[in-house]
Amino acid sequence: MPTNHFYNDFDGEPLVEGQKARRRGPDRSDFQLDRDRIIFSTAFRRLQNKTQVFQAGEYDFYRTRLTHSLEVGTIAKSICQHLLATSDALHDEFHLDLDLVEAISLAHDLGHPPFGHAGERVLHEAMEDYGGFEGNAQSLRILTRIIFDQKDGRFGMAPTRALLDGILKYKRLFCQRVGKDGKKDNNHFIYDDQAEYLEFCFGTSDVAAHLPEEMAPNDFKSLECQIMDAADDIAYSSFDIVDSIKARFLTAREVTECMERGYIGRPGNEADQLPLGEADLAQLEKLRGHIIDGYYDASLNKNIGRLIQSCSLRERDNFMAERSNRYRYELVIPEELKREMKVMKRLARTYVFQSPLLHQMEYKGGTILRGIFEALEKNYLAPLEGKGGASLVLVTEQAHGVILSESELPRRARIICDYLAGMTDAYAVRQYKRLYHPDYGSISEIL
Repeated sequence: MPTNHFYNDFDGEPLVEGQKARRRGPDRSDFQLDRDRIIFSTAFRRLQNKTQVFQAGEYDFYRTRLTHSLEVGTIAKSICQHLLATSDALHDEFHLDLDLVEAISLAHDLGHPPFGHAGERVLHEAMEDYGGFEGNAQSLRILTRIIFDQKDGRFGMAPTRALLDGILKYKRLFCQRVGKDGKKDNNHFIYDDQAEYLEFCFGTSDVAAHLPEEMAPNDFKSLECQIMDAADDIAYSSFDIVDSIKARFLTAREVTECMERGYIGRPGNEADQLPLGEADLAQLEKLRGHIIDGYYDASLNKNIGRLIQSCSLRERDNFMAERSNRYRYELVIPEELKREMKVMKRLARTYVFQSPLLHQMEYKGGTILRGIFEALEKNYLAPLEGKGGASLVLVTEQAHGVILSESELPRRARIICDYLAGMTDAYAVRQYKRLYHPDYGSISEIL
């Protein structure tokens, strides 16, 4: 196989010094090793029982975080293959690495907690005084601090710079959440102690200082990260809609109502309404017809191919372009197709994620996570604050030991947060019942 000169030693350098010789092998590249370590990790397996749209385990055919990640990986690789076949800039000896792009896609949701975005909001509220919680930042933490390397006996999988950068969607720290307008944004940040990964990837923790004033740091992404993001949007705007229709949250009636009103969104809330143009109405008319005749699944799958084939490459200029081809090029998707995805995502948001039933499920999931955190906070954090409390073993013995090994309050809180974020939906429910339901649990049960 010809050598791929798209990547250089800078891209393939591992986070942990001295690991280069061990990572390389005659039959596997650094990026293949990255991908394999992710697939074989406990965090990846747990995605099979974490909520994507509908609660995991309720029905067999709805997507989970695991099936979603697999679909994102497949779409991302297809984008790369399309770019290789159509772009004059790429060829057999200069192209995107499929193993790297797949690894980034498979890892992009590793940090998401149980119960979907509701779980993420609850954990952020609980961790507000201890450094916050964010799903992408947690994915980064899993790759660098939590995955255990049995061979080396250390935590962190020594990811390559290209993999780490592909996961690093956000470049803003928790302490930088207040914008120029003075408003605080509780989303899209990484933890303050992850500034070292910005240094590793860019040679600076202040990425904004090297960008044009009009460009937000979170919009500055490697080509592979852009491809993963696009694949995530394509999957979200297609497969989540399929699940929504099958679950009867979205029917031809709701689509008709949107067309008659001229917008997607809840009546009475203008700020949350998406006005519809002629192209949008034609798109909804087509969707409505496919829902009625039962062709929506095949139609949306076919549309994925159209979205993939719309992608192209464009050269760009920035402070990283000379160091890596990952920043020399950017992904381009036609604006009209971005609009189509936005319309589909807004349908899912309005009729699924803002539905009373989903809100009730989110409330329940949030109550469960909040209840577990409060119990662990009282047991493990209160003693450090001089508020009493007893060090009962409320988690696994291994987790108990790791928590007590930290004597600083924020670090101990972060370990507790890791424990909760790593739970599957079903495990969180069982843990809550053990802590709060008097008629649940026995000494014969395994924690």
